[in-house]
This record gives sequence, C-alpha cells and structure tokens, in this order.
Amino acid sequence: MKRVNFLTLIVVVVVAFVASSVWYSPLVFGKQFLEFSGFAAAPKPSPVKAFLELFRTFVLGYVIARLVAGLNIVDWKGGLQLGLWLWIGFPAVLLTGSILWQGAPWQLAAIHSCDWLIKLILIPVTCAVWRKPMRASAVS
Repeated sequence: MKRVNFLTLIVVVVVAFVASSVWYSPLVFGKQFLEFSGFAAAPKPSPVKAFLELFRTFVLGYVIARLVAGLNIVDWKGGLQLGLWLWIGFPAVLLTGSILWQGAPWQLAAIHSCDWLIKLILIPVTCAVWRKPMRASAVS
C-alpha cells in the first residue's frame, strides 16, 4: 500500500480549512451566504464546531491523499484532474439534488459548490506535487 505524507496532509488540511473560512467570511461570500440561507446574523461557531470542521477537513484530506497515492498521481495536472472529477461526481451532483428536491436556492448551492471546488482542487494538487520530494516523512 502506498503511503500518505503526514506533513503534507497537515499543511493542506490547515490551508483548506482557512480557505473555506475565508470563502464564507464577509470578505468573500459571507453576506450572500447569510442572505440565501435565511440567517439574520452570522452564527458564531463554537470551538467544538470549529474542531469538528477541522476534523471533517482532515478526513477529506486523508481520503484524497490516499487516492493520490493509490493512483500514483505525482504532478499538478493529475491532481487537478482528480479534483475536478471528484467535484463533478460528488458536491456538484449532491448540491444539484438539493436544488431539485429540497428547493435550496441555486445561489446558495453555488456558494457551497465553489467552496468544495476550491478544496477538491487544492487538496489533490498539493498532495500530488508534494508526494515525491517528501517521501521520507510518510506514514501509512
């Protein structure tokens, strides 16, 4: 079984977590997210929720890193291709379903979908590019 680089995984999880946090901040799409979600004000995330979100991002990163290693993807092009296919096959399809069957506003689904697109490109590209030079610090 091919190994996952632990250092790469930690770095990419933190970067993806921060990127997602910025995406939903008032600087980017926070105001639109509140408007289309029906929230009157931005909910204040508790430390427990922040930890759980970081853990979710870690699980996502680990699974993708395993795919990158298992598929022997070692360049940014392969990472980008994997990320795009994952995005099409999962968040794009699932969020389309929420529009069709739950009446979710398409604008809200688009905000979430683009957040997922960022993560699903960032994680496999980073894991692929860092895979070769950092093999010494890998864990299974």
